[in-house]
Amino acid sequence: MSTTQPDPHGVTIGHKHYSHRSPVLRAALLGANDGLVSISAILMGVIAGNTGDRILLLTSVSAILAGSISMAVGEYVSVSTQRDSERADIQKEIDEHAKGPESVQRELDELTAIYINKGLSPELARMVAEELSRGDVIRVHMQDELGIDIDNLSSPSKAALFSGISFLFGSIIPLVAIFVKNKWIRIGTIVVIDLILFIFFGYLSARLGGAPKGRPIARIITGGLFALGITFAAGYLFSLL
Repeated sequence: MSTTQPDPHGVTIGHKHYSHRSPVLRAALLGANDGLVSISAILMGVIAGNTGDRILLLTSVSAILAGSISMAVGEYVSVSTQRDSERADIQKEIDEHAKGPESVQRELDELTAIYINKGLSPELARMVAEELSRGDVIRVHMQDELGIDIDNLSSPSKAALFSGISFLFGSIIPLVAIFVKNKWIRIGTIVVIDLILFIFFGYLSARLGGAPKGRPIARIITGGLFALGITFAAGYLFSLL
């Protein structure tokens, strides 16, 4: 049985790549982890400040709604800017090729230089540039000159959806601690839940990205526990005032 896998563009290769997953993967995992850390840290601070359950719940729900919307809007604006830049680059390339034979020749020279820098001989690089330019020359320039895939431009709506929903998912889980009445058991519950999810998110990001698993898990645990510790300390100090 063949072990080859098709890449995202339909070309059969002998091994699997993961980098094409990075934009959506980044948005989803960033949102979930941000939701988990943000709400857990808020809970730690408010619990350490000895506030009542009603204020604790109100603060958490408000933070969840605000965080989910903020993540979605922020990701939409960010990725929209990136997509606008990609489209602008595409239009510039179209305009350059529409200026006339001299401009087309300059673009061909530029493409040739790119292939020479990749290791082809000048003669072969020229042949490749001329051959590829007989097809969709704009697509070729965008891919080889700027690394932009015309068929896979950034999607603001998809990034916003993944970020908002994943933040909501990550932020709701720590609310389990609200049902625990003892202050210190509440705090312990948050820490245990977070540690389990930190390990899960780190493992998942490494698994889906085809990367080693130890470093991502360590990064998430270190950053998450640091955030919990800082907000707990702030809430505790506030309770002493």
